[in-house]
Amino acid sequence: MPAFQIIFTPASSSEISQLPTPLQVEVLREFDVLTSDFLTRHPDRFGTVRRPDRTLYRYRAGDYRIYFEQKQAGLVIHRVLHKNSLKDFAFRSQLPGSEDEELAGNPKFWELIDSHSSPSESR
Repeated sequence: MPAFQIIFTPASSSEISQLPTPLQVEVLREFDVLTSDFLTRHPDRFGTVRRPDRTLYRYRAGDYRIYFEQKQAGLVIHRVLHKNSLKDFAFRSQLPGSEDEELAGNPKFWELIDSHSSPSESR
């Protein structure tokens, strides 16, 4: 299997570094499932948020939701949000359709994902 990287954006790196060290280890342990063939091995474990030019995946790691996309070099982790955080709640609550469809159509969701990303990481 070719080398596969997990790349944190500045925003996701900041979010994970704010957690207590034991919790960081617990959340990062969940990344074991995130391998180059994760979609074919575990398609039911990931939510999918799509727009025409981009696909993000949502993964639940304990009490955290990890939003990431697959790139040629590996996985770019855009956000690591607590399931009960205000930011996560704002995007997930009161959605009239399916959660992933509503997120995909919400420009504020994409602003949150793209904030603090370097130009080479977005889109």
